[in-house]
Amino acid sequence: MLETSARLLRLLSLLQTPRDWTGPQLAERLGVSARTVRNDVERLRSLGYPVHATRGAVGGYRLGAGAQLPPLLLDDEEAVAVAVGLRTAASGSISGIEETSLRALAKVEQVLPSRLRRRVNALQTYVASVAAAENQPRVDANVLTELTAACRDRELVRFAYQDRGKSESRRVAEPYGVVNWGRRWYLVAWDRDRADWRTFRVDRMTPGFPAGPRFAPRELPDEDLARYVSARASAAPWRLAAQITVHAPAEKVAERVPGYVGPIRSVDPDTCVLSTGNDNAEMLAAYLGMIGFDFTVTEPPELVEAVRVLGERYSRAV
Repeated sequence: MLETSARLLRLLSLLQTPRDWTGPQLAERLGVSARTVRNDVERLRSLGYPVHATRGAVGGYRLGAGAQLPPLLLDDEEAVAVAVGLRTAASGSISGIEETSLRALAKVEQVLPSRLRRRVNALQTYVASVAAAENQPRVDANVLTELTAACRDRELVRFAYQDRGKSESRRVAEPYGVVNWGRRWYLVAWDRDRADWRTFRVDRMTPGFPAGPRFAPRELPDEDLARYVSARASAAPWRLAAQITVHAPAEKVAERVPGYVGPIRSVDPDTCVLSTGNDNAEMLAAYLGMIGFDFTVTEPPELVEAVRVLGERYSRAV
Protein backbone atom coordinates (compact mmCIF):
# COMPACT_ATOMS: atom_id res chain seq x y z
CA MET A 1 0.00 0.00 0.00
CA LEU A 2 1.23 3.47 -0.83
CA GLU A 3 2.12 5.83 2.01
CA THR A 4 -0.32 8.70 2.48
CA SER A 5 1.78 11.42 0.75
CA ALA A 6 2.66 9.18 -2.19
CA ARG A 7 -0.94 8.04 -2.45
CA LEU A 8 -2.18 11.62 -2.58
CA LEU A 9 0.19 12.39 -5.44
CA ARG A 10 -0.97 9.28 -7.28
CA LEU A 11 -4.61 10.24 -6.69
CA LEU A 12 -3.94 13.75 -7.96
CA SER A 13 -2.30 12.32 -11.07
CA LEU A 14 -5.35 10.16 -11.78
CA LEU A 15 -7.76 13.04 -11.26
CA GLN A 16 -5.84 15.21 -13.74
CA THR A 17 -6.81 12.92 -16.61
CA PRO A 18 -9.87 14.23 -18.52
CA ARG A 19 -12.44 11.75 -17.22
CA ASP A 20 -14.63 10.96 -14.22
CA TRP A 21 -13.42 8.34 -11.73
CA THR A 22 -15.81 6.40 -9.52
CA GLY A 23 -14.81 5.73 -5.94
CA PRO A 24 -14.37 1.95 -6.55
CA GLN A 25 -12.19 2.63 -9.60
CA LEU A 26 -9.87 4.91 -7.63
CA ALA A 27 -9.80 2.46 -4.73
CA GLU A 28 -8.74 -0.34 -7.08
CA ARG A 29 -6.02 1.79 -8.70
CA LEU A 30 -4.62 2.88 -5.33
CA GLY A 31 -5.08 -0.43 -3.52
CA VAL A 32 -7.14 1.08 -0.72
CA SER A 33 -10.74 1.12 0.45
CA ALA A 34 -13.45 3.44 -0.87
CA ARG A 35 -13.50 5.13 2.53
CA THR A 36 -9.78 5.91 2.24
CA VAL A 37 -10.42 7.42 -1.19
CA ARG A 38 -13.08 9.70 0.28
CA ASN A 39 -10.70 10.78 3.04
CA ASP A 40 -7.91 11.45 0.52
CA VAL A 41 -10.26 13.52 -1.61
CA GLU A 42 -11.06 15.64 1.43
CA ARG A 43 -7.31 16.08 2.07
CA LEU A 44 -6.83 17.33 -1.49
CA ARG A 45 -9.72 19.75 -1.06
CA SER A 46 -8.18 21.07 2.17
CA LEU A 47 -4.99 21.74 0.17
CA GLY A 48 -6.93 23.85 -2.31
CA TYR A 49 -7.58 21.32 -5.09
CA PRO A 50 -11.17 21.65 -6.40
CA VAL A 51 -12.21 17.99 -6.59
CA HIS A 52 -15.80 17.83 -7.79
CA ALA A 53 -18.05 14.85 -7.03
CA THR A 54 -21.31 13.86 -8.71
CA ARG A 55 -23.75 11.22 -7.53
CA GLY A 56 -25.58 8.55 -9.50
CA ALA A 57 -24.76 5.62 -11.75
CA VAL A 58 -22.54 7.77 -13.99
CA GLY A 59 -21.19 9.95 -11.20
CA GLY A 60 -17.67 10.16 -9.92
CA TYR A 61 -14.75 12.43 -9.08
CA ARG A 62 -13.13 14.99 -11.36
CA LEU A 63 -10.53 17.72 -10.78
CA GLY A 64 -12.00 21.10 -11.65
CA ALA A 65 -10.47 24.49 -12.35
CA GLY A 66 -9.38 26.42 -9.30
CA ALA A 67 -8.34 29.97 -8.52
CA GLN A 68 -4.73 29.19 -9.42
CA LEU A 69 -2.86 26.56 -11.40
CA PRO A 70 -2.10 23.52 -9.24
CA PRO A 71 1.10 21.47 -9.64
CA LEU A 72 0.79 19.26 -12.70
CA LEU A 73 1.79 15.61 -12.59
CA LEU A 74 2.98 14.40 -16.00
CA ASP A 75 4.10 10.97 -17.11
CA ASP A 76 7.35 10.60 -19.08
CA GLU A 77 5.81 10.98 -22.55
CA GLU A 78 3.69 13.96 -21.48
CA ALA A 79 6.72 15.71 -19.97
CA VAL A 80 8.75 15.28 -23.14
CA ALA A 81 5.81 16.46 -25.27
CA VAL A 82 5.41 19.60 -23.14
CA ALA A 83 9.13 20.41 -23.33
CA VAL A 84 9.24 19.93 -27.10
CA GLY A 85 6.07 21.97 -27.54
CA LEU A 86 7.51 24.85 -25.54
CA ARG A 87 10.71 24.79 -27.61
CA THR A 88 8.61 24.94 -30.76
CA ALA A 89 6.51 27.80 -29.42
CA ALA A 90 9.66 29.76 -28.56
CA SER A 91 10.59 29.89 -32.24
CA GLY A 92 7.16 29.65 -33.85
CA SER A 93 4.83 31.93 -35.73
CA ILE A 94 2.91 33.26 -32.71
CA SER A 95 4.30 36.59 -31.60
CA GLY A 96 4.43 37.60 -27.97
CA ILE A 97 4.90 34.16 -26.39
CA GLU A 98 8.57 33.45 -27.17
CA GLU A 99 9.92 34.80 -23.88
CA THR A 100 7.07 33.26 -21.88
CA SER A 101 7.67 29.89 -23.53
CA LEU A 102 11.37 30.03 -22.66
CA ARG A 103 10.59 30.81 -19.01
CA ALA A 104 8.13 27.92 -18.82
CA LEU A 105 10.61 25.63 -20.56
CA ALA A 106 13.32 26.48 -18.04
CA LYS A 107 10.97 25.49 -15.20
CA VAL A 108 10.04 22.22 -16.86
CA GLU A 109 13.64 21.27 -17.65
CA GLN A 110 14.73 22.10 -14.12
CA VAL A 111 12.57 19.34 -12.67
CA LEU A 112 12.93 16.79 -15.47
CA PRO A 113 14.62 13.52 -14.44
CA SER A 114 18.02 13.10 -16.06
CA ARG A 115 16.76 10.35 -18.39
CA LEU A 116 14.07 12.65 -19.78
CA ARG A 117 16.39 15.65 -19.92
CA ARG A 118 18.71 13.65 -22.18
CA ARG A 119 15.83 12.86 -24.52
CA VAL A 120 14.77 16.49 -24.74
CA ASN A 121 18.35 17.68 -25.24
CA ALA A 122 18.84 15.12 -28.00
CA LEU A 123 15.79 16.50 -29.78
CA GLN A 124 17.13 20.02 -29.38
CA THR A 125 20.59 19.05 -30.67
CA TYR A 126 19.66 16.93 -33.66
CA VAL A 127 16.38 18.45 -34.83
CA ALA A 128 16.75 21.80 -36.56
CA SER A 129 14.06 24.22 -37.64
CA VAL A 130 14.29 26.87 -40.31
CA ALA A 131 13.91 30.34 -38.84
CA ALA A 132 10.95 32.27 -40.12
CA ALA A 133 11.72 34.94 -42.69
CA GLU A 134 11.43 38.55 -41.61
CA ASN A 135 8.32 38.95 -43.76
CA GLN A 136 6.79 35.69 -42.51
CA PRO A 137 3.24 36.37 -41.24
CA ARG A 138 3.01 36.24 -37.46
CA VAL A 139 -0.05 36.35 -35.26
CA ASP A 140 -0.56 37.83 -31.83
CA ALA A 141 -1.00 35.27 -29.05
CA ASN A 142 -3.70 37.37 -27.38
CA VAL A 143 -5.71 37.49 -30.62
CA LEU A 144 -5.53 33.69 -30.92
CA THR A 145 -6.62 33.30 -27.31
CA GLU A 146 -9.58 35.64 -27.72
CA LEU A 147 -10.66 34.02 -31.00
CA THR A 148 -10.60 30.50 -29.60
CA ALA A 149 -12.55 31.70 -26.55
CA ALA A 150 -15.17 33.25 -28.87
CA CYS A 151 -15.38 29.92 -30.75
CA ARG A 152 -15.86 28.07 -27.47
CA ASP A 153 -18.48 30.47 -26.12
CA ARG A 154 -20.26 30.95 -29.47
CA GLU A 155 -19.85 34.73 -29.39
CA LEU A 156 -19.81 37.07 -32.40
CA VAL A 157 -16.52 38.69 -33.37
CA ARG A 158 -16.13 42.06 -35.06
CA PHE A 159 -12.91 42.90 -36.84
CA ALA A 160 -11.20 44.86 -39.58
CA TYR A 161 -9.85 42.61 -42.34
CA GLN A 162 -7.26 43.19 -45.06
CA ASP A 163 -7.55 40.96 -48.13
CA ARG A 164 -4.84 39.85 -50.57
CA GLY A 165 -5.15 43.11 -52.47
CA LYS A 166 -4.62 45.16 -49.27
CA SER A 167 -8.25 46.36 -49.33
CA GLU A 168 -9.77 46.73 -45.85
CA SER A 169 -13.30 45.96 -44.74
CA ARG A 170 -15.27 45.62 -41.51
CA ARG A 171 -16.63 42.16 -40.73
CA VAL A 172 -19.09 40.62 -38.26
CA ALA A 173 -18.77 36.84 -38.08
CA GLU A 174 -19.77 33.76 -36.12
CA PRO A 175 -16.48 31.96 -35.28
CA TYR A 176 -16.34 28.15 -35.25
CA GLY A 177 -12.68 27.17 -35.20
CA VAL A 178 -9.06 28.22 -35.67
CA VAL A 179 -6.86 26.12 -37.95
CA ASN A 180 -3.07 26.13 -38.09
CA TRP A 181 -1.77 25.38 -41.60
CA GLY A 182 2.02 25.50 -41.80
CA ARG A 183 3.00 28.87 -40.34
CA ARG A 184 -0.38 30.46 -41.02
CA TRP A 185 -3.50 30.57 -38.87
CA TYR A 186 -7.04 30.72 -40.23
CA LEU A 187 -10.39 31.46 -38.60
CA VAL A 188 -13.35 29.51 -39.98
CA ALA A 189 -16.49 31.61 -39.53
CA TRP A 190 -19.92 32.43 -40.92
CA ASP A 191 -19.74 35.95 -42.38
CA ARG A 192 -23.05 37.61 -41.48
CA ASP A 193 -22.82 40.38 -44.09
CA ARG A 194 -22.05 37.96 -46.93
CA ALA A 195 -24.29 35.17 -45.58
CA ASP A 196 -21.66 32.55 -46.34
CA TRP A 197 -18.79 30.59 -44.83
CA ARG A 198 -15.39 32.25 -44.96
CA THR A 199 -11.82 31.54 -43.91
CA PHE A 200 -9.89 34.55 -42.58
CA ARG A 201 -6.12 34.81 -42.22
CA VAL A 202 -5.65 35.69 -38.54
CA ASP A 203 -2.55 37.81 -39.25
CA ARG A 204 -4.75 40.05 -41.44
CA MET A 205 -7.38 40.53 -38.74
CA THR A 206 -7.65 43.41 -36.27
CA PRO A 207 -10.38 42.20 -33.89
CA GLY A 208 -12.33 44.31 -31.48
CA PHE A 209 -12.81 42.61 -28.11
CA PRO A 210 -14.62 41.63 -25.99
CA ALA A 211 -16.69 39.46 -28.32
CA GLY A 212 -20.44 39.06 -28.16
CA PRO A 213 -23.37 38.62 -28.14
CA ARG A 214 -23.90 34.86 -28.37
CA PHE A 215 -25.22 33.13 -31.49
CA ALA A 216 -26.96 29.83 -32.24
CA PRO A 217 -24.53 27.34 -33.85
CA ARG A 218 -24.95 26.37 -37.51
CA GLU A 219 -24.15 23.13 -39.28
CA LEU A 220 -20.46 23.22 -40.24
CA PRO A 221 -19.45 23.23 -43.92
CA ASP A 222 -17.19 20.26 -43.14
CA GLU A 223 -16.82 18.23 -39.95
CA ASP A 224 -13.05 18.41 -40.48
CA LEU A 225 -12.24 22.13 -40.39
CA ALA A 226 -8.57 21.50 -41.22
CA ARG A 227 -9.63 19.74 -44.43
CA TYR A 228 -12.01 22.58 -45.21
CA VAL A 229 -9.31 25.22 -44.79
CA SER A 230 -6.75 23.32 -46.86
CA ALA A 231 -9.24 22.92 -49.70
CA ARG A 232 -10.17 26.61 -49.63
CA ALA A 233 -6.57 27.79 -49.39
CA SER A 234 -5.44 25.59 -52.28
CA ALA A 235 -8.20 27.11 -54.42
CA ALA A 236 -7.16 30.67 -53.60
CA PRO A 237 -6.82 33.05 -56.58
CA TRP A 238 -3.09 32.79 -57.23
CA ARG A 239 -1.44 35.35 -59.50
CA LEU A 240 -0.32 32.39 -61.63
CA ALA A 241 -2.66 29.44 -62.14
CA ALA A 242 -1.41 26.36 -63.96
CA GLN A 243 -2.55 22.99 -65.26
CA ILE A 244 0.46 20.67 -65.08
CA THR A 245 0.40 17.41 -67.04
CA VAL A 246 2.28 14.85 -64.95
CA HIS A 247 3.42 11.65 -66.67
CA ALA A 248 2.58 9.28 -63.83
CA PRO A 249 -0.55 7.63 -62.36
CA ALA A 250 -2.72 9.97 -60.31
CA GLU A 251 -2.50 7.80 -57.19
CA LYS A 252 1.32 7.85 -57.34
CA VAL A 253 1.39 11.63 -57.72
CA ALA A 254 -1.05 12.01 -54.81
CA GLU A 255 1.42 10.17 -52.58
CA ARG A 256 4.04 12.87 -53.28
CA VAL A 257 1.87 15.99 -53.54
CA PRO A 258 -0.09 17.19 -50.46
CA GLY A 259 -3.76 17.87 -51.00
CA TYR A 260 -3.41 21.59 -50.27
CA VAL A 261 -1.17 22.05 -53.34
CA GLY A 262 -4.16 21.44 -55.59
CA PRO A 263 -6.50 18.78 -56.99
CA ILE A 264 -5.17 15.93 -59.17
CA ARG A 265 -7.29 14.63 -62.07
CA SER A 266 -6.57 11.31 -63.72
CA VAL A 267 -6.35 11.38 -67.54
CA ASP A 268 -5.36 7.78 -68.20
CA PRO A 269 -3.51 5.05 -66.23
CA ASP A 270 -0.17 6.78 -66.83
CA THR A 271 -1.08 10.47 -66.90
CA CYS A 272 -2.79 13.02 -64.66
CA VAL A 273 -3.25 16.78 -64.42
CA LEU A 274 -2.29 18.80 -61.35
CA SER A 275 -4.18 22.08 -60.92
CA THR A 276 -2.13 24.45 -58.81
CA GLY A 277 -0.74 27.95 -58.66
CA ASN A 278 1.54 30.42 -56.96
CA ASP A 279 2.31 34.10 -56.87
CA ASN A 280 5.92 33.42 -57.91
CA ALA A 281 6.78 31.53 -61.13
CA GLU A 282 10.31 30.63 -59.98
CA MET A 283 9.06 29.06 -56.74
CA LEU A 284 6.42 27.03 -58.57
CA ALA A 285 8.98 25.82 -61.12
CA ALA A 286 11.31 24.70 -58.35
CA TYR A 287 8.50 22.86 -56.59
CA LEU A 288 7.45 21.01 -59.75
CA GLY A 289 11.01 19.75 -60.08
CA MET A 290 10.71 18.09 -56.67
CA ILE A 291 7.57 16.03 -57.23
CA GLY A 292 9.70 13.20 -58.67
CA PHE A 293 7.95 12.65 -62.01
CA ASP A 294 8.31 13.97 -65.56
CA PHE A 295 5.83 16.72 -66.37
CA THR A 296 4.78 19.06 -69.16
CA VAL A 297 3.85 22.71 -68.71
CA THR A 298 2.45 24.82 -71.56
CA GLU A 299 1.08 27.85 -69.71
CA PRO A 300 1.15 30.46 -68.28
CA PRO A 301 4.12 31.92 -70.20
CA GLU A 302 5.88 33.09 -67.00
CA LEU A 303 5.92 29.53 -65.65
CA VAL A 304 7.10 28.06 -68.96
CA GLU A 305 10.01 30.51 -68.99
CA ALA A 306 10.82 29.85 -65.34
CA VAL A 307 10.95 26.08 -65.97
CA ARG A 308 13.17 26.60 -69.04
CA VAL A 309 15.62 28.84 -67.15
CA LEU A 310 15.75 26.47 -64.18
CA GLY A 311 16.30 23.47 -66.46
CA GLU A 312 19.20 25.17 -68.20
CA ARG A 313 20.72 26.14 -64.85
CA TYR A 314 20.51 22.54 -63.62
CA SER A 315 22.08 21.30 -66.89
CA ARG A 316 25.04 23.64 -66.42
CA ALA A 317 25.49 22.46 -62.84
CA VAL A 318 26.40 18.86 -63.79
